[in-house]
Amino acid sequence: MKETGNKILDLSFEFALQIIEFTEILEINKKYIIARQLLKCGTSIGANIREAQNCESKPDFIHKFKIVAKEAEETEYWLLLCKYSSHYPFREDLLLKIKELQKIINRIISTAKTSL
Repeated sequence: MKETGNKILDLSFEFALQIIEFTEILEINKKYIIARQLLKCGTSIGANIREAQNCESKPDFIHKFKIVAKEAEETEYWLLLCKYSSHYPFREDLLLKIKELQKIINRIISTAKTSL
């Protein structure tokens, strides 16, 4: 993957690729419902971050990143379900990466709010 030089864009894109790989494993194991939910929210993080790059105003940027934060929370939820459910594949590295992304996302929101 070609890096953009924007840390959050690069991290969220790499995370989305890893989510795609993991959801394929879930589907192989016939865990279709969680696979679909996780695929949607896990890839939506990066898509919404890219959308925020072309925001119309600072409040619009904050709003888009709050959507990103919600998608990240949902992604963490589905990963935790995989972790604690019987007979579900799980990747600890994905849980660690979503937590790292959440910290960065929250810092971005906080910084943007203070510069309003």
